[in-house]
Parts: sequence; C-alpha cells; structure tokens
Amino acid sequence: MKAEHKLQFLIEDKHLDPDLKKIAEKVLSEDRISFDEGVLLFEKGELGYLGTLANYIREKRHGDFTYFNRNFHIEPTNVCVYDCKFCSYSRLIKQRSEGWEMDVDGMMDIVREYDGEPVTEVHITGGVVPKQNLDFYASFFRRSKAHRPDLHIKALTPVEYYYIFKKAKMSHYEGMKYMKEAGLDSMPGGGAEIFHPEIREQIAADKCNAEQWLDIHEQAHKLGMRSNATMLYGHIEEFYHRIDHMERLRQLQDKTGGFQAFIPLKFRNKDNQMSHVPEVSVIEDLRNYAVSRIYMDNFDHIKAYWAMISRNTAQLSLAFGVDDIDGTLDDTTKIYSMAGSEEQNPAMSTQQLVELIRNVGRHPIERDTLYGVVTDYKDVEFEGTVKPKYYPLPVLENNNTAS
Repeated sequence: MKAEHKLQFLIEDKHLDPDLKKIAEKVLSEDRISFDEGVLLFEKGELGYLGTLANYIREKRHGDFTYFNRNFHIEPTNVCVYDCKFCSYSRLIKQRSEGWEMDVDGMMDIVREYDGEPVTEVHITGGVVPKQNLDFYASFFRRSKAHRPDLHIKALTPVEYYYIFKKAKMSHYEGMKYMKEAGLDSMPGGGAEIFHPEIREQIAADKCNAEQWLDIHEQAHKLGMRSNATMLYGHIEEFYHRIDHMERLRQLQDKTGGFQAFIPLKFRNKDNQMSHVPEVSVIEDLRNYAVSRIYMDNFDHIKAYWAMISRNTAQLSLAFGVDDIDGTLDDTTKIYSMAGSEEQNPAMSTQQLVELIRNVGRHPIERDTLYGVVTDYKDVEFEGTVKPKYYPLPVLENNNTAS
C-alpha cells in the first residue's frame, strides 16, 4: 500500500483519537502542526501511527531516495575547557594526559591520506582548547583548500566558534565571515544539545547558550553558508523540551532557510557523568525520528547517524521519516564509540552503505555536502559482487516400487 493510501486509511479509522486524527489531516493537507500538537504526538502517538505520518512526508518529499556521502572526520582534540555532563569523549584540561591535541601539520597529514580517494567532505569537530584559536583553524582551512580545493570543509560548531570569536574579540558575523574567507564551506549541527535552560543548565551549563548557538548559525546563513542542526534526546528532558528545541530551530529556518538537515542524536550513557541515566529504547528512537519529520516541516532532510544508532536501527529509521544516514566515516571518529555506540569502529564502504539502503527497498544516492547528486546507485552493480546461485533440486523418479 502506498504511503498516501496508508495515511488515508489511518484517517478513516473510527477508533483513532480525535486529536491524532486532526494532526493526520493536517499532515495530509500540508498544514503546520502547533507546539501543543507536537507534544501530543510524543504523549499519544503510537509507533505505527507516527511512522505512517512520517513516512508519508518522507516519500512525498524524497520518494525512496536515501542519501549518504563519502566523508572522513578530523577531531583536532578531545581536550576541552567545558564540562558537559553527557560527554564521554572530551577530557578536561586537568586530564590532558588522557587526550590528544593535534597541530595543523597533523591535520594536513590526515587530509593527504585521502589524496586520490573519491571523498567529498571533511567533517571537523572536537574539544575546545585555547591554542586551537582563530588563526589555528583559519590556517588549516587555507592550507586544506590550497592542497585540495574540491574538498568541502564542514567544520566546527557554535560551541567552538563562540569561544574562538570571544577570545579574538570578534562579533559572530565578523568571525564567520573571516572563517568563510579562509575556506570554511559549511557548519555541522553539533553542540545544540537541548536548548531549554531548565535542561541545558544541568547538562552543559558552561558553554554557549541557545541564543548564542542560534545566532552563530544565523550569521553563517546570512553569509550564504548552509548548516545542520542536532538535538540530544533521551536523557533527563521531557517531551515539551524536545518540542521547544525543534520550535526554536523551526523559527530560525523560517527566517533564514539556511538549515539543510535535522539530526536527532541519541544520548549514550557509557563513561560519562550521566551514566546513571538509562538509555531510551529503539522504539523511542523511531518515535523521535518520526515526530522530528512531522514537526520540522521546513527542513528538507532528517538524518540518522548510523554509527551512533547501529546499522539495523538506521535501516528501520528509513520507514520513520529519515532520508539520510550520513557517510562512510572510514573509522575517523571516536565521538560515538567512546559514548558506547554499537559501532566501536565506525566505517562502511560505499558498497556496504548502498546495500544497507537497498536491503530495505530504498534508492541509494551518494550526495555531496549540499545534496548535489554525485552518483545514483539504483542500478549500479559492484565489481566482485557474488550473486546468489540457484541450483535445481534433484528429481526423484517414481519407479513404482513399494517402499
């Protein structure tokens, strides 16, 4: 049954809660749902209902297209001046001996490792330390662009930029303009966590607040750069905190149109100061993706990081509003594995990603960072692929003898 028929069938269900029916009718007519309706989806929406709505929106926008890219990460340091309670990755300055701090030459060595490889993006994020300042990153951006002009630099979150610009005594706009001129192409979506101060002050009190995070993205959008946005869910927040977070992003997107993808990030409780908080179930993961797709009506893409939620859950998410599962990674990030994700050595070949998508009936598209199509893998066959062989079963002749 097509997604639209499933939605129509759902709306016609006489047993459907009237409030949920109203939301389903809004989805069908492409009307925006309200804050209270967003909370209601979390409170009353069962998995099948949410999946029907989210998949309808996903297929109306993207059909079966499912995006990924060929990328690698550089994490310049895991030492950090901030003390986020949920973080398993960073080491405080006083724990410096347990961490790493790269110089620009070391970062360029990683870029050179991919010379001749068909990667399209380098994703850069990590901790915050004083010596990795404005000139440090600007120098790297310039050298990277000089070495490989076609490599898209998606680098640093408002957490890093807020600290860097404050030390440099630059406004957010001046700082982002300086970084763009040095070679920055776009921004990832990290550091958003949960915007509401009731939660942010408990889990990440000492880094940039919601208004500062949003303003840095706004200035980047004014300069023509695109960016992503994340939300850390599944810890001490309530459902209305999640919707408050999405609402602030939705309002900024109405204003600038500069966001490309919304990326829900699952809280993982390994080796951090919130290890006593249990992780939410896969069902809650899927519900959260679905509500995100329904609520974030002005975001083109909902992305799931396969390295954080596992390959199997990433496949499931493609029926709950997700149309992007990130990139090949090539085992270049430790952020997810150190937090206890199922993928302790996150790397997938292009063939593995394509087959993961195909195996749930979706259409794999390799994209660049700005969602330009690099390769349509719908009918591509890989060299060395072993096709299943079928052998005729032996036929036992009837010799009419009694057994």
